[in-house]
Amino acid sequence: MDTSSNSAPVASPFPYDGPAELRQPVVDALTRVVDPEVALSIVDLGLIYGVTIEAGNAQVRMTMTSAACPVADLIVEEVESELDRVLPASYTIDVELCWQPPWTPDKLSVRAKRFMQW
Repeated sequence: MDTSSNSAPVASPFPYDGPAELRQPVVDALTRVVDPEVALSIVDLGLIYGVTIEAGNAQVRMTMTSAACPVADLIVEEVESELDRVLPASYTIDVELCWQPPWTPDKLSVRAKRFMQW
């Protein structure tokens, strides 16, 4: 967890390994990506399994709620686009779709559970 003398610790809703100054811009960028099927952020859905940023490369490990997700390509493109807006221009972005561990509803944020009335 990062701290500075003038602010509270900054936590990430998913595992993050990278420069502290990029943590919040990355979280914000990924939070702007919405799954159009459920109208919720992919962060609130718990689809982001982790982000690693090192040596000019950003690696995002993520999943979908189903392997048959019809909008997976669109979501991956939006992840790349949003990260491209906040990362230095020289960075490469690699989004890896993974299926282990499988997504389950317990990965939903409190906000998403309220939204879905669970």
